[in-house]
Amino acid sequence: MTALAPTRVGALARGPRPRLKPTTAFAFIGLLAAVALVLLPIASIVFTAFKPTGEVNAFPPTLLPEQWTFANVERITTELPFARLILNSVIFAGGVTAFALVFDSLAAYALARIDFRGRTVLLIVIIASLMIPFQATLIPVYQVVADLGWVNTYAGLIAPRAADAFGIFFLRQFFLALPRDIDNAARIDGASEFRIFRSIVIPNAIPALMTLGIFTFVNNWNDLLWPLVFTTQREMGTLTSGLTLLTGPGGIIPYGVMMAGSLIAILPLLVAFLIVQRTFIESIATTGVKG
Repeated sequence: MTALAPTRVGALARGPRPRLKPTTAFAFIGLLAAVALVLLPIASIVFTAFKPTGEVNAFPPTLLPEQWTFANVERITTELPFARLILNSVIFAGGVTAFALVFDSLAAYALARIDFRGRTVLLIVIIASLMIPFQATLIPVYQVVADLGWVNTYAGLIAPRAADAFGIFFLRQFFLALPRDIDNAARIDGASEFRIFRSIVIPNAIPALMTLGIFTFVNNWNDLLWPLVFTTQREMGTLTSGLTLLTGPGGIIPYGVMMAGSLIAILPLLVAFLIVQRTFIESIATTGVKG
């Protein structure tokens, strides 16, 4: 009896190769197309940032630069108080995120875990405020900030955004999903509401807090209108608002310089995401009831 070749035995052990289903193939192609659509603008920003002005304005446009240059990046670092703008962006986005997580979580806990008269009406008002355009309240908020003397200050940038209706609603929905038996047991043991909030609810809400924190930080880091309105001194601007100072006479926009600034603005967010993503994924995977 002849022995089978090793490769034949391995093939028999593995069995027949599974065939790729048409639906799986179409899903994979759609995924590749979506990834390409997402990465194409980012690739355009990266390559345009290192193009000379002639190539940026050339027609038809090209993706890859024929001649690489660092002049756009050098212009940003030399014509703007670059380090101060980065510091202002970190303080603004980080401060808003920190205060919003504290105040939003406290308000959400009250709406989700404490029974009091008028809770439903208050929730309806908070949800209804989401329908008011941000531009409609910009002038009244600026008037209040100006009356307090907070224009061109970190307080004027951070305080009006220290709480957010969406964040309150988002955390409230998450808090409602947590079991209330532990709350009642803690109250029987004599725990205060703040102790329950700090020791029971918050440890179980880490995934929701991290998600809200990421969205809040990114939205404020990339915000342009708010810093433009509440700061008139270039030293108090953020990186996004500081780039508008490079607009040429007659409103001519140096697209290469703007793309270089956008690239620099993206890098801190990318680094922050790479640092946080592991903790974020682990917090979701290990979500449970913690005592």
